[in-house]
Amino acid sequence: MLSSTATWRMKLWGYLATFWGYLATLLWSVLVFAIAQAAGFAVLWWWYGGNLGLIAAQPYSGIAVTLVTLVTNPIEIALLVAVAGLGKWNAAEYLGLVRPALGEVKVAAIAVLLFIGLGDAIIYLTTQEVVPPFEIQAYQTARATGWLPALAIATVLFAPAGEEILFRGFLFRGWVRSERGALIAIPLISLIFASLHVQYDIFGMGQIFGVGLLLGWLRWRSGSTLLTIGCHAFINLESSIETVVKVHWFS
Repeated sequence: MLSSTATWRMKLWGYLATFWGYLATLLWSVLVFAIAQAAGFAVLWWWYGGNLGLIAAQPYSGIAVTLVTLVTNPIEIALLVAVAGLGKWNAAEYLGLVRPALGEVKVAAIAVLLFIGLGDAIIYLTTQEVVPPFEIQAYQTARATGWLPALAIATVLFAPAGEEILFRGFLFRGWVRSERGALIAIPLISLIFASLHVQYDIFGMGQIFGVGLLLGWLRWRSGSTLLTIGCHAFINLESSIETVVKVHWFS
């Protein structure tokens, strides 16, 4: 039978191991994100001939948004798959890239539609802008330069895949280790997720936080990041349609 001192030491090492697991997940996430963003900026720098003035003049131009999105997200995904493989895990299972049950898809569809409807109602009642200015800038400049199809692909496919595999895949897998842990980790991951969307105002970040909570809940109950990627893609598609309507019918 273990002495009280030995039991205490075992608990201490257990706590330290758990803390290191959380910290390692965060550090890997930050490193991967930083590398991907650096690569995106390097491509942008090359595209504009090293002219920082052009980049600063329209940071959310259609070309800039498309290039950064198409470059950073594949790199991010590849690096996260590689990091997951370091622990000899099956990368697809570790990142939650598994097919969801049909029942979970139905629940997700209803939840996302209700969320969009509630969100639009709140925007209307609070007289907020339905479409943020940066989205209009990206759409109009992409349309003017012939980059609209590429922007649509980047926004609806690449961005959701990269963000979900990072937040609801890698971070979720490292931080959500129990039902009680999910109550803390999901809001924390959602807060980080929202804080990185600096192109939004405070109200917009609040919306993104809500999206993060919804997607985190769906990831927790379904076990599938593929499901949250699909939901995220649908939300971005709906937002893109609102942008088109705003520019062409309400400008």
